[in-house]
Amino acid sequence: MLTVRAPATSANLGSGFDVFGAALERPADVVRVEKADRTTIEVTGVGSQYIPEDPEKNTVGAVVEALDAPAHVRIDKGVRPASGLGSSAASAAAAAVALNDLYDRGYTREELVPIAAEGEAVVSGDAHDDNVAPAIVGGFTVATDDGVRSVDADIPLVACLPDIVVSTRDARQVVPESASVAQLVETVGNAATLTVGMSRDDPDLVGAGMYESVVTPARAKLIDGYAAVREAALEAGATGVTISGAGPSVIAACHEGDRRGIGVAMLEAFESVGVEACVYTTRVGDGATVY
Repeated sequence: MLTVRAPATSANLGSGFDVFGAALERPADVVRVEKADRTTIEVTGVGSQYIPEDPEKNTVGAVVEALDAPAHVRIDKGVRPASGLGSSAASAAAAAVALNDLYDRGYTREELVPIAAEGEAVVSGDAHDDNVAPAIVGGFTVATDDGVRSVDADIPLVACLPDIVVSTRDARQVVPESASVAQLVETVGNAATLTVGMSRDDPDLVGAGMYESVVTPARAKLIDGYAAVREAALEAGATGVTISGAGPSVIAACHEGDRRGIGVAMLEAFESVGVEACVYTTRVGDGATVY
């Protein structure tokens, strides 16, 4: 038997749509695998009642097939489904790392990223690397068709998860099909700023680089209270605030000493519009860990 912990992740980070991702120190999924003649999946933990255990409908099933690695798989969910924190990616990433080691397939962490992405596609409908890359590799990642590049950034973060659901499929449907040249230039500049900030462990640059004016406003309409939460977090000291992945989680970059106050402010802002929420004081962290 082999056990792997894979972290929640935040994709896009505003200006890096479908490209940027960051591993979070917490929460995380824990996946245990054991060799078997046929694959079975057992799911426990937060939101487990909504996750199918049929290998053909679970993210892990596609990973098992890609690696030709049948196993008894037990998934303990720490990352709520439909949270915008890479829930399906965490399970797929943990399974890919675990089965690769269990069956000695010999893939590098970077080579496992597209394999885990195929697993996530079972849920989201498309194979995107922006969540599975940081879940496997860790740190801040840039995922493109040419592969994954990463840096071990150390940026304090606050993730606030409201008790509402935004499916990845719905969030992709509202993405505008075009953008102006001015918006493109602005987004490229902000993405470059964020990347430099991650490389320098600079929360101010990271926060400044999170702003994005095309996808984020469209998706914000799906999240009750987003504008109030963003404003409250900035007033409490956040250096930048945006939607985490497809939402509904809201992610804030900040300085170390401001995390608690920002978390409280975000919770109260959601509460002011009648939405319950929970908060994770976290930071950019490691990728999948084998136990």
